Order: sequence, then structure tokens, then C-alpha cells
Amino acid sequence: MGRTLVIVKPDAVERGLVGEILGRLERKGLALAAAELRTLDADTLARHYSEHVGKGFYEDLVAFMSRGPALVAVLEGPRETWRTVRDLMGTTDPAAAAPGTIRGDLGIDLTENLIHGSDSEASAEREIGIFFPGPPD
Repeated sequence: MGRTLVIVKPDAVERGLVGEILGRLERKGLALAAAELRTLDADTLARHYSEHVGKGFYEDLVAFMSRGPALVAVLEGPRETWRTVRDLMGTTDPAAAAPGTIRGDLGIDLTENLIHGSDSEASAEREIGIFFPGPPD
């Protein structure tokens, strides 16, 4: 069984797309193991985006990700669930994302691109620990 972290970002929550995005993930056969709607704080975002701290875009990223509620979720599925989620998400830039992907069908802006998904098993484990600390289920 694989697990990965997904964040349905504030722009998607604002646009009422949480159900559509979760539905696409569930229709692919992935299951919600944990989910919480929360406004992310600067400390949590600093841990999550640690590789970007100090970069020119970092403050704008934190401002966007903390401006309103986001749905933080752990999804379960087959091995390499993270890869399945990344394929469903589409490329970072919605203008270049393939039709049929979340970003390709629903995305509008490069910097506000609806969804985050872990990019490897190691990242998934690290990110789940940030957002859902405690002993594993």
C-alpha cells in the first residue's frame, strides 16, 4: 500500500473545486486516509517548503498558501500512489498541462495551480509527518 500527501490549495477551495478534485482522485481508486480543512501557518509552510526558504518567490508562496483554508489529505492506494497523484495533477503550469488532468482542465494560473502532491515516496513520508504528526495508523 502506498500513501501520499495532497494539498488542495486555497485557490481551489475558493473556487469550490474540492469535491471535483477529490472525486477525480477517488475515481482513480485512491482512498482518503486522513483529511482536514485548515489555514496553513508560516511555520508549517517553512517546514514544507524548506528548499525554497530565502528564494525570491518564497514570501509570495507563503502568502498564497496561508491566505485561506486548504484541504490537507493523505491518500492511500497501490505502490507509488504519489506517482498516480502526480500524473492526475498534470504539469505545474496549467497552460501546458494535458487535457484530462486536474490542472489541464481546471487550472488558470502558474502560481495558483490548485493542488500539491508529494513528488516521491521519501517526500510523501516527510510531508505526511509535517501535516499529520504522530504514530502511523
